[in-house]
Amino acid sequence: MIDLENLPEDIISVLKTNFGDDFSEIDIPPSAFKAMGGVLHQYNLLDKTLVMKFPVKESFLNQFRNMNGGMIASAIDNTFGPLSMLVAPPNFTRQLEVKFRKPIPESLDYIFVHAYINERKKRQLILSAKVSDELGCVYATANATHWIIS
Repeated sequence: MIDLENLPEDIISVLKTNFGDDFSEIDIPPSAFKAMGGVLHQYNLLDKTLVMKFPVKESFLNQFRNMNGGMIASAIDNTFGPLSMLVAPPNFTRQLEVKFRKPIPESLDYIFVHAYINERKKRQLILSAKVSDELGCVYATANATHWIIS
C-alpha cells in the first residue's frame, strides 16, 4: 500500500512508470523504513540522488552507547532501496559493503544517508552512500550492487 499523501508527485509518477501494474502492490514506505523512523529529507531525480534522515534511537544503540553497525547498515539499505526504485524496475540488494569510519554516538539526534547511483549495467545497479550528521561529519560509507529482476 503506497502512502500517496507523503510522496511528492514527481516521485509517484516515476514509480508508476517503473512498476506499471505492480504499483499498487508495493509497500511504500516499507515496514522496515517505518520501524526505523526514516524520513525523506532530499532528492534529485535528475542527479539520481536521495537523502534520508534517520533518528538515533535508544533501541539502536550497542553496549557502548553508539549506534549498532547493523542498524547503520539497515539505514543505508533503507535508502538504497527507494533510490533504486526511482531508476529501475523491481530489483534487490545483492551485495552491500559498509566501511565504518567512527562510532555514531547516542548524542546525535539524527543521521543522514546520502545515496547516489554510480552506474547501471544491464541488470545491475551500482550505488554508493555516505552516512553523516547534520554538520557533514562522515561516520560511514557504503557501496552496493542491486540486481534488476526483469
